Amino acid sequence: MNITPQEILDFWYSDRIRKQWFSSTTELDKEILDKYGALWEAASIGELDAWADHPEGSLALVIVLDQFPLNMFRGQAKSFKSERKAVETALKAINQNFDERIARDKLAFLYMPLMHSEILAEQDLSLKLFREKNLAANIRFAEHHREIIRQFGRFPHRNEILGRKSTEEEIEYLASKNGYKG
Repeated sequence: MNITPQEILDFWYSDRIRKQWFSSTTELDKEILDKYGALWEAASIGELDAWADHPEGSLALVIVLDQFPLNMFRGQAKSFKSERKAVETALKAINQNFDERIARDKLAFLYMPLMHSEILAEQDLSLKLFREKNLAANIRFAEHHREIIRQFGRFPHRNEILGRKSTEEEIEYLASKNGYKG
């Protein structure tokens, strides 16, 4: 496997893929699985940890650990398997000030694992970072994600695929017009 961090960034930030970031298709999900499934496996068990030693590698690793599984394993518990490692990679990059060396138009994906976290302190940090960097397109989503975690302590829309029992309050929320479905 000779895929480099730059290849991941070139793929993820290509015009074709940018258009599908938040409205993926089954074709894209399959393409990512076919191209990068083995890479994700390696990353999820730490075989690509050296990528996190520089800004671009950290960003690429976060994309592989956080974004790719959401596509590759859509609707499956496995889509969250590497979430914690993505958060740890993002935090390491932030603590090393790598976010100061990543282009602003790419920075949101470095912070995204914090927005996906079910830990309120990480949600707070997510919101703080999106605001500090004035990543306006993401602030509203960061606020929304944080509010869900503040209210429920987890993302209720994940309960079914993760085998968690929903509370009455979560069921009512998911059935409401404001219920976030992921």
